[in-house]
Amino acid sequence: MSAARARPGRAARLRAVLVVVPVHDEEALLPACLAALRRAVARLAAERPELEVSVSVVLDGCTDGSAEVVRASGLPSLVTPRLGVGAARAVGVDAAEHGLPEPAVHGQACRPGTARTWLVCTDADSEVPEHWLVRQVELAEAGADVVVGTVRPRVEDLSPGRAAAWLANHEPGRANGHVHGANLGVRLSVYRATGGFAPLPEHEDVALVEAARRAGARVVPDAAGEVLTSARLVGRTPGGYARHLREDLVPDDRTA
Repeated sequence: MSAARARPGRAARLRAVLVVVPVHDEEALLPACLAALRRAVARLAAERPELEVSVSVVLDGCTDGSAEVVRASGLPSLVTPRLGVGAARAVGVDAAEHGLPEPAVHGQACRPGTARTWLVCTDADSEVPEHWLVRQVELAEAGADVVVGTVRPRVEDLSPGRAAAWLANHEPGRANGHVHGANLGVRLSVYRATGGFAPLPEHEDVALVEAARRAGARVVPDAAGEVLTSARLVGRTPGGYARHLREDLVPDDRTA
């Protein structure tokens, strides 16, 4: 079944929003992440109180104090053995979906409700803007099946060379179309029809977007909901944004 046939209409108003955050040993950065997410949820609730919102924070094999940080935030969480980011995101999607008040809409892509449910992901080392969820909903209701949002690092934490290189290649307000798990939205019917997040150690976000494109989904790049992410050069996966900052900007910069 194609993604285009998995939902009744691209511009239908949403009924629910799922939010998934995978976490692996992010005790230091997680408080800011979750505080920002709570602000975004509150903003959406204020502007669209009819929408159901279900959050799932996945503690993926954490050995530090991440669980205590989530507990203090009051956000829903679940604990898994170390699965890796792809499988952790997938588990989080299932948990968030089952957190909705109408179990009848869960599961298969063609059941009522999945086309009107929007899934958004961010990462535990990132801070979403307050209007992030509102912006995702606007784009979904305007016809997007997938929203590929931009990210920016904490430039002040980069070395001077890398900071200059990043700023020289980043045009504020321009959507570059790069896929980041820290700023990704997808219609739940499309997510289900394309197989969801694969159990990959990295690039599960890219694989999902590529599958959605092949299925005929409408992929919309966006810069209006840009997410702030860490500027670390060694991340929780071998590649990802940390590798980009480390190797693609100024590989020979020794001031990092």
